[in-house]
Amino acid sequence: MSGPLYLLKTRRFAPLFGTQFLGAFNDNLYKNTLAVLLTFQAAEWTSISSALLAPLIGAVFIAPFFLFSGLSGEIADRLDKARLARIVKVWEMIMMIVAAAGFANHSFTTLLMVVFGMGMHSTLFGPIKYSIIPQHMKENELIGANALIESGTFGAILLGTIAGGALAAIPNGGVIASLCALVVAVVGYLFSRYIPSAPPPSREEPFAFGFWKHTTDAIALAYRDRLVFLAILAISWFWLYGALLLSQFPSLVKDLLMGSEGTVTWILALFTLGIGIGSVLCERLSHHRVRYTLVVAGAVGMAVAGVDFALGIGTFEPDGILSQNPHFWRIVADVTLLGIFGGLYSVPLYALVQERSAPEARSRIIAANNILNALFMVLGAVATIAILSMGYSIAWLFGIVALATALVGSIIYKVRREK
Repeated sequence: MSGPLYLLKTRRFAPLFGTQFLGAFNDNLYKNTLAVLLTFQAAEWTSISSALLAPLIGAVFIAPFFLFSGLSGEIADRLDKARLARIVKVWEMIMMIVAAAGFANHSFTTLLMVVFGMGMHSTLFGPIKYSIIPQHMKENELIGANALIESGTFGAILLGTIAGGALAAIPNGGVIASLCALVVAVVGYLFSRYIPSAPPPSREEPFAFGFWKHTTDAIALAYRDRLVFLAILAISWFWLYGALLLSQFPSLVKDLLMGSEGTVTWILALFTLGIGIGSVLCERLSHHRVRYTLVVAGAVGMAVAGVDFALGIGTFEPDGILSQNPHFWRIVADVTLLGIFGGLYSVPLYALVQERSAPEARSRIIAANNILNALFMVLGAVATIAILSMGYSIAWLFGIVALATALVGSIIYKVRREK
């Protein structure tokens, strides 16, 4: 086969892909519906400013990754991952029922609880998803499977983002979005029923519950392999950068570009589509091997596009119809390029972590990745809130993050030369 698409015809991959795709779709359908409603109708829901709502929602969503990833990795290393996937989908259905009630009652507290609950859903599914891939795939299929998962995930983000933005613009859009998400969750559960059994490797040590113990044990396992740990840190930086961009797009469009809900959806769609393109391009260029040059190229590309993006929004001046403003198309191009280079950057890093992790510890190492991803994103959200509260511009913040990404790329290049 010339590409990895044949995996979508196999039972060892297709049900997992469908389960993941629909779960990611629901996460973003719900989050974007909520974010757009709160950005453009904030006064009806809460007294918190629209600029701070998006990072708040992001922080609440990823908090479970930091709090419970260690435990979820421990569980995934001890139980059948296919069975766990089905349990997670049931939880997702419950959350969407609660979300419908929250939107119907305009209860901001209830909706934030659902954000946390959907974060729990992703926290539990993350170690299952990434540790089951090497269990069912051949070694030369890892890059292709990860490229499909990444492109599929961001394709789902794209569709969920578009659907959430569209539904947020209609009367009772929140309730309708939640009911649609409930139907999607049911279909996702049906997909999960066909995931082949993935029993854990035998482990002799008894299970001992301890919140911090599971967290520290997972990070210690990842730290044993320096290259794996550095790859996890590099992935975490990618998620910090991406979360920062996604959280600020709504207020950026509303306050700077003077755009509408549709403009927010369109820009988010281009970013996520770019990541999907970059993921597929990575698979084509890698020839079934982890290639560090693609990671470095991705980091440099994100840095260059990010600096230009910061300069573009820093000098942007609304002038008539947005689509006729050439500076707007500069921003659009930079957002798309950020996504493409992000795909090139992230796919080989995930494959490296899977490839070098021992089977009996793989879920916990993936959990360590999720913990550090969450930590970086929480720190990014806190820094965003603090910097914006002090009166600094978002352009300044984006510029610093872009330059730091260039530093990350140079560190990866240096480590690779030393290896």
